Amino acid sequence: MSETMKAAIFVKPGQMAVEEVPKARLEQDDDAVVRVVRACVCGSDLWYFRGLSPHPEHAQIGHESIGVVEEVGSAVTSVKSGDFVVLPFPYSCGKCPVCKAGFESVCPHGGYFGASQAEYVRVPEADGTVVKVPGSPEDYDDATLASLLTIADVMSTGYHAAVSAEVKPGDTAVVMGDGAVGLCGVLSAHMLGAKRIIAMSRHEDRAAVAREFGATDIVAERDQAAIDKVLEMTGGYGADAVLECVGSKQSFDTAIGLIRRGGVIGRVGLPHDVEISAEGTFYGNIGIKGGPAPVRHYDLQSGLLDTVVKGEINPGRVFTAEFDLDHIQEAYEAMDQRKVIKSLIRF
Repeated sequence: MSETMKAAIFVKPGQMAVEEVPKARLEQDDDAVVRVVRACVCGSDLWYFRGLSPHPEHAQIGHESIGVVEEVGSAVTSVKSGDFVVLPFPYSCGKCPVCKAGFESVCPHGGYFGASQAEYVRVPEADGTVVKVPGSPEDYDDATLASLLTIADVMSTGYHAAVSAEVKPGDTAVVMGDGAVGLCGVLSAHMLGAKRIIAMSRHEDRAAVAREFGATDIVAERDQAAIDKVLEMTGGYGADAVLECVGSKQSFDTAIGLIRRGGVIGRVGLPHDVEISAEGTFYGNIGIKGGPAPVRHYDLQSGLLDTVVKGEINPGRVFTAEFDLDHIQEAYEAMDQRKVIKSLIRF
């Protein structure tokens, strides 16, 4: 058996490579090693690719994948070799008060994957991390496999935005961002019963998916023009809920401007240069909730896994191009240049 594997390597901003590296292996009794069958490039990976956030150079990268368990440590009881699993982007113990409260993504004993664009991945805290999928990858068509991949991150993150924003039946919800997370936020708001869903998008291909996922309105304006447009559409009051799925200062400032008094902003975009006015939110009774999505909780307790397996939702529509690992540079460039919404990596 080979002691090496292929992995995507972040060389430096703007440059990816594929190299042979030591194969992922068990290091602790509670580890598992998973053979990856699908991975993808995340919008947050682009912050590194564009040089806007730091990342170690000449290092592995990636945090979204699904695969088959290769081997498990002696303490692992929930899965065995051959099981098909989703790997949430956070790993977690599953036993502490934080995990039991449904916030595995901030488990004090956990962390985040950073080497999932590879043939194999080591999974710490396997029992508290993996999400077991019925059957094997061969039992599912490509569309379902793509949708299962989304619940490793983007679908669960979009759902977290909607839950954090407290979307209720009959609400008017605004979704900031038309990337994969934002589009999954539209789908999630629809699942939670929002009557009117306003997607902020100026790209027709993305707006088309947003409409397919349940958006009732598309707003292309930005900054104050976007705020004015939404206020006009809502009788001057603003939206009941805002899903902030970008993380930029522009996006968050817009969200603050168009949320109604007493409304809630669910934020899941990784914040960059965002400042929150304590006084402004105080006098508007504006709620702000969210952070890294507790993927395992939503996949299992909220039923995202079952919903995908039954074919009731198809969030895999956000993947608009496929690549193999050897073409990882093209996968990043396609997203960076907005030629595709999200790049899927097939193994």
